Parts: sequence; C-alpha cells; structure tokens
Amino acid sequence: MESILSEIVAKYNYWIYVILMMIGFYAMIGKRNLVKKLLGMNIFQTAIILFYVSMGVKRGGGIPIVDKHEALLHGVNPAHIDNPVPHVLMLTAIVVSVSVTGVALAIMQRIYREYGTLEEDEILEKIER
Repeated sequence: MESILSEIVAKYNYWIYVILMMIGFYAMIGKRNLVKKLLGMNIFQTAIILFYVSMGVKRGGGIPIVDKHEALLHGVNPAHIDNPVPHVLMLTAIVVSVSVTGVALAIMQRIYREYGTLEEDEILEKIER
C-alpha cells in the first residue's frame, strides 16, 4: 500500500494533468453552451501541452547547446541534456490552439447573430423549425 502511495505522490504532476483533462472532457461533453464547450476544449488542450512539456524535462538536465570543442574533447552525455523536440512541438500546438479558438469564437459570433443564442438545444430546436 505504501509503495502505491509513494508512486502516486512521485508522479503528482501527471495526476494533475489527468484531472485537468477530465475537467475539459466533461465540459466538452456535458455542457450545452458552446462557449463552455470551447473553454473545456482549451482546458483539455492545455493539459495535454503541460503533459508533453513535463515529459521532455529531465531532472538535472541542461539546455541542448553544447560547446563544439568541449564536445570533441570530452564527448556529450545525453543523460545530461534535455530533449527540445517536445517543447518545440508544443509551441506549435499552442499556436494551433489559439488559432482554433479564434475561429471557433468567430463561428460562435455568427451563430449568435443567426439564432440569438449559444445554447445547443435552442439552436437545434430553431434549425428543426
């Protein structure tokens, strides 16, 4: 029992990301307001970005800039250097997330002008008429 508890405490950040993902997932599935769904999607995306960034960090790791002369003389120990690829990919994900949010807000504005509401049930009811 103690080993399970110590394992959970050791990886507390992953549990936080899972909780954030579930909050975002619930908002996307359970809410009927389109703005709340969009906020849920943003929370979900943020949790995934934080997860990937935390996976790319090593305890005691340094920046991936190595002096050429030192590397030739002593070599490079990859255990002491952080991998920059997850961070770069998440920068791209942040740009995509902001773009998707902007387009979604523009579409919601158009929906509100057309139907006078952002509640999913009311919009579907007005479409069926």
